[in-house]
Amino acid sequence: MLERIRRVGSVWQRDLEAFLRTYRVNFIPPFIEPLLYLLALGFGLGTYIEAVDGVPYPVFIAPALVSISVMNSAFYECTYSSFVRMYYQKTFDAIIATPVSIGEVIAGEMIWGATRGVIYAGLMLPVLILFGVATIPSSLLLIPFAFLAGLLFAGIAMCFTAITPSIETLNYPSFLFITPMFLFSGTFFPLDLLPEVVRYFALAVLPLTHVVEINRAITLEAVSAANLLNLAWIAVATAVFCSLAIRLMKRRLVV
Repeated sequence: MLERIRRVGSVWQRDLEAFLRTYRVNFIPPFIEPLLYLLALGFGLGTYIEAVDGVPYPVFIAPALVSISVMNSAFYECTYSSFVRMYYQKTFDAIIATPVSIGEVIAGEMIWGATRGVIYAGLMLPVLILFGVATIPSSLLLIPFAFLAGLLFAGIAMCFTAITPSIETLNYPSFLFITPMFLFSGTFFPLDLLPEVVRYFALAVLPLTHVVEINRAITLEAVSAANLLNLAWIAVATAVFCSLAIRLMKRRLVV
């Protein structure tokens, strides 16, 4: 078991070192992105919006911005970036030629995707605190939770990577899966404003809905029993999609 963990860790370390070699490109966007959203939506459009359930609009959307950043970083790392490493750079083939197995490579990739979610959440949090839309110490819990949320989106992403025939095909889950979650997961307005059918669909199918609910509860210090259901949904979905991703990738890479 320890040897398997070490091999998975070696894949994760390889991705981390590649990430750090281009740290300027990787670190600046997640720092600027929340600032733009806060200025445009929170403090721009938000001046025309009354408090949402007694919460100022910038404070309402702040945890959603963290959730979106975690989703995007983990998902796109384990779709486009993983596909490039698998298909174009042949990195997976090179690693599998060593004692590292396919399952360990994919596990390392997904854990790295989750780690990127943690990095981006950690970069965003000081910006949110600076603008007074998140407070410490409660908001510090966003960072460890970002790993679980990132692992969920990494698992989903790797499933798409395993079945996509070309890198262009990854545009479909990006537009048909990520974009609807960006808009209809309680990110910029409460779920209660949606039609009942759409609201139940968001709760049943869209992972970002549960991530936003937990992050918002953390930042508002309003964690309730209902959030345990959100956490259970995320935990079960993460286990299912990560296991399925490994199985699908084995089927694709074993010839």
